[in-house]
Amino acid sequence: MRTRGSASQLQELREKAVLAVKEGKTPAVVAEVLRVHPASVRKWWNAYLQHGIQGIASKPHPGRPSRLTAKQQARVLGWIRKNPKSFGFSTELWTARRLAEVIQRKLNIEYHPRYLNEWLTARGITPQKPQKRARERDDPLIKHWVRHRWPCIQNEHAA
Repeated sequence: MRTRGSASQLQELREKAVLAVKEGKTPAVVAEVLRVHPASVRKWWNAYLQHGIQGIASKPHPGRPSRLTAKQQARVLGWIRKNPKSFGFSTELWTARRLAEVIQRKLNIEYHPRYLNEWLTARGITPQKPQKRARERDDPLIKHWVRHRWPCIQNEHAA
């Protein structure tokens, strides 16, 4: 059986099923092709017959409304682009716990860090850890050393 999708995906699936039944295919065949239960196809067909296309319209599951307004969400996403040190943290690493703390402090809205991980992932932001690099690192000097000095050391060691 098919797993659940978004409201638009479900709408598309229902329309495909209704169109196939309209073309003369049986609900059992349509169900097999679309990988849904035959009872679903029959239910969608009956709803279509009774109410037309409105009868099979899917409604997005509302879920719990966000506590952040669209403007506040944009503001939170802007914070992530800034250095966490500017918010009083000791390192340059953003964590969901830190973000929850800043949201609580600045907006007086409480979120669980696990929820914030999901919220960030839904917006294309995944956990990242900054690479540890010495501030004194000199890449051109390293390349020069690898190209010129390292072969000499290898040759000395091989002899």
